[in-house]
Amino acid sequence: MKKYLLVIASGILLFSCTNNKLSQKSDAQFEDFKNYFVEELWRINPSWASSVGFHKYDSILEIPSTEAMAAKMKAYELLDDSLKKFEENSLSGANKIDLWMMRDHVHSSQWYFNSFRSQEWNPSNYNVGGDFADMLNGNYDKLENRLHSINLKLDHVADYYKAGEAQIKNPTMEHTDLAIMQNQGSVSVFGDAMADSVKKSSLREEEKKQILQKMETAKAAINGYVTWLTDLKKTLKPETAKSFRIGKELFDKKFEYDIQSGYKAEQMYDKAVKRKGELHVEMSKLSSQLWKKYFGDRPVPADTLTMIHRMIDTLSVIHVHRDSFMSAIEKQIPELVNFINTQKLIYIDPAKPLIVRKTPDYMEGAGAGASINSPGPYDKNANTYYNVSPLTDYTPERAESYLREYNKYILQILSIHEAIPGHYTQLVYSNNSPDIIKSILGNGAMVEGWAVYGERMMLENGYGNNEPEMWLMYYKWHLRSVCNTILDYSVHALNMKEEDAVNMLTKEAFQQEAEAKNKWRRVTLSQIQLCSYFTGFSEIYDLREEIKKKEGAQFDLEKFHEKFLSYGSAPVKYIGQLMLADEK
Repeated sequence: MKKYLLVIASGILLFSCTNNKLSQKSDAQFEDFKNYFVEELWRINPSWASSVGFHKYDSILEIPSTEAMAAKMKAYELLDDSLKKFEENSLSGANKIDLWMMRDHVHSSQWYFNSFRSQEWNPSNYNVGGDFADMLNGNYDKLENRLHSINLKLDHVADYYKAGEAQIKNPTMEHTDLAIMQNQGSVSVFGDAMADSVKKSSLREEEKKQILQKMETAKAAINGYVTWLTDLKKTLKPETAKSFRIGKELFDKKFEYDIQSGYKAEQMYDKAVKRKGELHVEMSKLSSQLWKKYFGDRPVPADTLTMIHRMIDTLSVIHVHRDSFMSAIEKQIPELVNFINTQKLIYIDPAKPLIVRKTPDYMEGAGAGASINSPGPYDKNANTYYNVSPLTDYTPERAESYLREYNKYILQILSIHEAIPGHYTQLVYSNNSPDIIKSILGNGAMVEGWAVYGERMMLENGYGNNEPEMWLMYYKWHLRSVCNTILDYSVHALNMKEEDAVNMLTKEAFQQEAEAKNKWRRVTLSQIQLCSYFTGFSEIYDLREEIKKKEGAQFDLEKFHEKFLSYGSAPVKYIGQLMLADEK
């Protein structure tokens, strides 16, 4: 901990000495300052630095003590003071957006610490498993160097959890359960795989012995934290424990900081409610068109939602076997690449590896059945992992429900979203952006919005052969994004109950009950993130249509996609400003 505090303190001292020397006008000086800003960012956030491929601080474990957090906030305060010295109108358009993004990040970090204060009520914030797993499994340096950093980092695991325990004041029951589950999974990080790597390395025998001993100490610290949380949970009561609901005031502010949209939270909620009704109309038309094909002369239900539900239930039984779930996803990847290349929708770099794998144990339990782990801009050539939660531990009934949700049609849309041309593709472009700020300060609504946009874009260009079955299932899938926003706002700002949430998701969004309950769990563990899908999609789609209208017959979809993604993961409202300025 002393080493970590020394790193932050030295940065603050250096900052204080140079703070008054910054230019107020020069783009060149601002470029210099951006480099300085990024270096300071990694100095005070070593784990984040490692996750994006900047490995200078790999050996440092960020201790969540009050003293360390106060030092970090002081560093952010100095960054904020420095940013104020630059005149926005004296900078180029690209640098002006970087200034806004840097300022947004600083203010967001300050708000999270001073007002949101999840460090006090979310025990799952404290988990070392991911940091060590990424270092062990990385290919950015030879094994011996990575193990040496692991050796130094292991020294402070006990201090880390002790500091975490000291921060927790009034945890929610839901986040306590998540912390217990995920930290139990983290114990496996310090198991046979790490031990085998140590033994086969060319490190000195003395250091090998040190690491193996420290691994046992780390496991003891994690198990101690799990025990502490388990005992703490016994004292929590539903009627007195902190609610997982953050309330409208915090929700509105968190939406502003996290989404960086041109819309406010309530506006997006209203927009989503309207869109849900529009989708029901489209799905009703398709279900009527398909009815005779699947039901013959049987009477069409008078209730529209019932008719749609029966059609979806009939199509949902077409799915892969539970044992083939991951292999089916692996097979889809080259098929998606081939379609995109044939249609010339966007360039896919064949040199960037994408690997489908089982979701690591330390990442399980947060409510997402599939996700992408992408390397950062400093580690561009590392593997991207498509994490899939297998159905190994599911009961036959639960597995069938899950497979009906991810049926033949929707499993394809899932891979479009998570992989190609969704998250995987966008993050490859983001890493290749020449502007580091727009890559590292990525906006979640832009990232998720692009993946949702990619789903519709693929079908618009003929994926699925324009079959009404595929379009019907796409609309069902798109209802997820729409209802995610409705659910997020309703639960945290309007106090929606679980029964009403599950009813909406099953009856109006046509989800399987297992999926609906999984989404309920997710909304109890997160806030705002579920709004990012529909918000980002809406802004990207509207931007495309606006530019398409301006360019008319000259509009080139592939060029639009590559231009849009060239700005890294900046908020859509900022990317739109640059692209529309180019139009002028």
